[in-house]
This record gives sequence, C-alpha cells and structure tokens, in this order.
Amino acid sequence: MIRIPAHLAHLRRPRLMVQAARFGLADYRRDRDLARLLPGHRQTNPAAVIDRLIDLETAMDDRRRSGDAGYSYARHIEILIALMAEAHALAATQPEREAA
Repeated sequence: MIRIPAHLAHLRRPRLMVQAARFGLADYRRDRDLARLLPGHRQTNPAAVIDRLIDLETAMDDRRRSGDAGYSYARHIEILIALMAEAHALAATQPEREAA
C-alpha cells in the first residue's frame, strides 16, 4: 500500500532534524544506505522502499516521543534522509500532471 503523499504531507518533525536530513541528502547513496537501513531488502521499486521507510520512521518517532533510552537521533536522521531521497526519486519518475 502506497501512503506516500498523505504521509509526507502531514509529517511534522523538529526543524533541526529536518534541516539535518536535507543537508544529508547530498551524501545519500541508495545502494549503501538502504543496505544498512533495510538489511535483506532488495526492492528496487521506490514506492515499496518508501513504504518500508515510512514504517521505520514512524517507529523511530514513537520512540523519540516516548523518551526511549535506546532512541538514536542519528539513526532517525538517516531514515529521514533516505525517505526524502526516495520520495524525490519517485517524484522524478512520475509523469507531470497537467492542470485541467
């Protein structure tokens, strides 16, 4: 199930976290970073990857909000970087919708 537009449109995270993720986009390498974030996942379809990343990011945000001692800001930002990069890649493959 693809939840990309609705989920990303309503995503609210701390400004510093989002800025760090945007800064990290320049260093994102799909093959390296997805292998680390989604071990064993060999999906080339950006929509399927985004669905998995949304699940990971939601779980990380729940941990952040609950004050979980095992929560890692660095890991959360890595997931946000991958989510942003994959969303950009998916948007680049989608045909432009013409205004009626």
